[in-house]
Amino acid sequence: MLEMRHIVKTFGKNVTAVDDVSLSLSQGVVGLIGHNGAGKTTLMQMIATLTRPTGGQILFQGVDIVKKPEAIRRRIGYLPQDFGVYPNLSAMEFMQYFAALKHVRDPARIRHLLEMVNLHEQAHRPASTFSGGMRRRLGIAQALLNDPDILIVDEPTAGLDPEERLRFRHLLSELGFRKLVIMSTHIVSDVESMASRLAIMRQGKLIAFETPDGIVQQARGRIWAAQVGNDNYDALRARVHVLHAQRQGGVVNVRIAHPHLPCDGAQPAEPSLEEALMEQRYALNQTPELAA
Repeated sequence: MLEMRHIVKTFGKNVTAVDDVSLSLSQGVVGLIGHNGAGKTTLMQMIATLTRPTGGQILFQGVDIVKKPEAIRRRIGYLPQDFGVYPNLSAMEFMQYFAALKHVRDPARIRHLLEMVNLHEQAHRPASTFSGGMRRRLGIAQALLNDPDILIVDEPTAGLDPEERLRFRHLLSELGFRKLVIMSTHIVSDVESMASRLAIMRQGKLIAFETPDGIVQQARGRIWAAQVGNDNYDALRARVHVLHAQRQGGVVNVRIAHPHLPCDGAQPAEPSLEEALMEQRYALNQTPELAA
């Protein structure tokens, strides 16, 4: 469905935001993972044709959208991280406005989408009275107006309460059964429960494209659990990468990322996805050519 070939995006002479990224994506939820400045948002903006790559090709169903952006614009839905609403418009009026912009003339489509995101009972309330979660759901509804093949969402659950986050996860997960959903996030539990594949970026480069289970598998044998005395904890932390520490009385229960036995008494532990991602970052930091 969507193929990226050696995508590069530079700003000015010295800033490379995306550095030779190649990916081939089909239906499902793809989690785009990386620290701030890794290039996630820039990559999504290029897919959405909001900015042009400096080099490379982006193909949608075989058509180069850099040369022919109209080939994808009617087949894409986009929810940016900072999604604003018009405060004087109700949810229904907001949707009607965007429907006109997207040449959607079916009123039933608007009602259906408001029901799908559970806003039908608030359809005539001013958007200015909505919570952050309600605004994000309204943003998803407008992104789906044109029934897109590709849905791009940037940090969709940032700032949401746990109930809103669960509702949002369920909605995106269901959409992934019939569409390509590209989602960037810092919240590992979001991609753990939804994503079929993870695209991990670091300093503009794609360093891994793997299933969540595959990422965990790579970390097995490199995550350890140990119990150390309070007096020995600082010395341990100075020489190994401690992922988690919890004090209980005179001892500290620790989880450690290390390629070998990190200390006496440590036992191999089954990694969580979050621990596996942290171990991967730790391992890259130990590799000079990748950390540079």
